[in-house]
Amino acid sequence: MQLVFSDSRFWEDFLPLTFTRPVAEMRCGILTFSERWQKLLETSEISFITEDFLQEKFKKPELVESLFIVPNFLPTEKVLAQIKDLKLGEALVYENELLVAKVNMDNFSLHQIEKMTDIHEELLFFKQPTDLFFYNEKAIDFDFVLLTKGRTSQELSETNGFLGNADDLFIEEGASIEFSTLNTKTGKIYIGKNAEVMEGCNLRGPIALCEESKFNLGAKIYGATTIGPHSKVGGEVNNIVIFGYTNKGHDGFVGNSVIGEWCNLGADTNSSNLKNNYAEVKLWNYRTKRFANTGLQFAGVIMGDHSKTAINTQLNTGTVVGVAANIFKSGFPPNLIENFSWGGMKGDEKFKLEKAYEVAEKAMARRKVPFTDVDRNILKYIYQNL
Repeated sequence: MQLVFSDSRFWEDFLPLTFTRPVAEMRCGILTFSERWQKLLETSEISFITEDFLQEKFKKPELVESLFIVPNFLPTEKVLAQIKDLKLGEALVYENELLVAKVNMDNFSLHQIEKMTDIHEELLFFKQPTDLFFYNEKAIDFDFVLLTKGRTSQELSETNGFLGNADDLFIEEGASIEFSTLNTKTGKIYIGKNAEVMEGCNLRGPIALCEESKFNLGAKIYGATTIGPHSKVGGEVNNIVIFGYTNKGHDGFVGNSVIGEWCNLGADTNSSNLKNNYAEVKLWNYRTKRFANTGLQFAGVIMGDHSKTAINTQLNTGTVVGVAANIFKSGFPPNLIENFSWGGMKGDEKFKLEKAYEVAEKAMARRKVPFTDVDRNILKYIYQNL
């Protein structure tokens, strides 16, 4: 069964994180939304309905019988069973919006749906970037059970200190942890395949360190934190989500934040996550084109793909950074840093597109990931139009 992930409702709400990906490709917990649904529904056949400029990279649906799904929620057991039992022409509706439908993608329209069933259970829905860190503990718990049920963890080396329930720690094959402390009293800890926790680290769950990622020497990691694959993290972090392929390798604090792929935070980059007056944090909203209250007292930075900070960069509470921005000027940059900003300050010139290509290609080559013409076209579109 082909899964068709729809961006129609939420893509704009998750900018700048979705400038370079569909909603389903965002990470929260241990997995991306698309990875989670593939495991839940036991299929690898996926496709996307997304923005035209992203569609070349993210596969269009085949014109076959499919499960159309809004991906950014965690299903209960009952709702998952309802999804699996859907017949052709049937759909589930949540809060007056189509959630899941079994349809034929050949000439797909709502007219195909003959039966709509309302879901009355409360679902955990992710509706804005801050939800990715705010609900990350619930997502880690959900994914931990999904990934580890019926499996046996690798043994934790005796060089480490451990507090909590051993069942709340899972170490995948090839992972290395030595001379560190791990505490699962406050939440589960998942260490991915071939990941490394270097000496002197202090981990306080819930934490997910994904495949091939590293906590550098002496890192202090507070949950709920997810470090996506092929990333390096040092210093102090608290309740952050990194999608993957990103480095925050040195001392400095980042809290209550979401950071995309191919980012690099220079040494002693710090992000404030609390205003001096303890007021609610406002964040830039790309849909309304204005700053809006998040309802949160703690919120740090939301950073799009390919962005960089220089050493000693100071980011204010509630900062939104677009795609491929380079932040290197002294002083606090504004709370909105535009795509391809060269410097980080309001009114700065844009990073030259060919130079942005060059940096992206070099950064991706370090992880043996090709920078393709399709990637180039996506960055070009963002540069010229967004």
